[in-house]
Amino acid sequence: MSFLRLEIAEGIAHLTLVRPERLNALTQEMMDDLLTVCRQIERAEDAHVVILSGEGRAFCAGGDIDAWSDLSAQDFSRHWLRDGHQALDALARLRQPVIAVLNGHALGGGLELAACADLRIAEEHIRIGQPEPGLGVIPGWSGTQRAARRFGAQVLRRMALFGEIFTAQQALEIGLVDQLAPSGDGLTQARALAGTLRHRGPVATELAKMMINAAEGEERERVIDAFAGRIAASQPELQRGLDAFKVRRKPDFWER
Repeated sequence: MSFLRLEIAEGIAHLTLVRPERLNALTQEMMDDLLTVCRQIERAEDAHVVILSGEGRAFCAGGDIDAWSDLSAQDFSRHWLRDGHQALDALARLRQPVIAVLNGHALGGGLELAACADLRIAEEHIRIGQPEPGLGVIPGWSGTQRAARRFGAQVLRRMALFGEIFTAQQALEIGLVDQLAPSGDGLTQARALAGTLRHRGPVATELAKMMINAAEGEERERVIDAFAGRIAASQPELQRGLDAFKVRRKPDFWER
């Protein structure tokens, strides 16, 4: 994963976009790697919270135009958009709380990436917007769907239809970000915030995130299955069924 770096220490999984010479603009390879690393984070028992940031002077300038501008309409839809959706869905649906540190501009796909987080900290110098329609293309990685659920449709109209670019202070006032930090202090603030989760039940936090996601329409079907599966797996009858299977007999769930 040459353009993504994952470090796990003291309960924090720090995921960094590492393509500073291109303002961390996203490529197909990066989206594929994001899907892979999200699975790794999901399964990491020592990761209780995720911090997402970009290396250099940008958080993420969006999708790299060179990566998609020559694609056919079919490949653009089938691979660039659909594969990107899978990767961003995996990030949004991680069991751990995700804090995005907008240490530089978050534009287009960068804003869609930030929208996957549970909380956004913006350094005071940054700008946020959705410039895609200015190129004749849509915000295609759920930049109209998930972002509308999380930020409100009118904010998106201002960005996507009329091209407004917001300062960090403006973004705070309209709910695009949750906290401001002085330039260069975003990661420090995020780590302090992550540390507060030491005093909150990890299972309760995970379940609360799942229920909030379900209320937003983020992953209702998976949440229902996960809750039902957790209840079923905690019952003694599961072990009774497994024991019977191992000795090739039918289980008797009424047996005392």
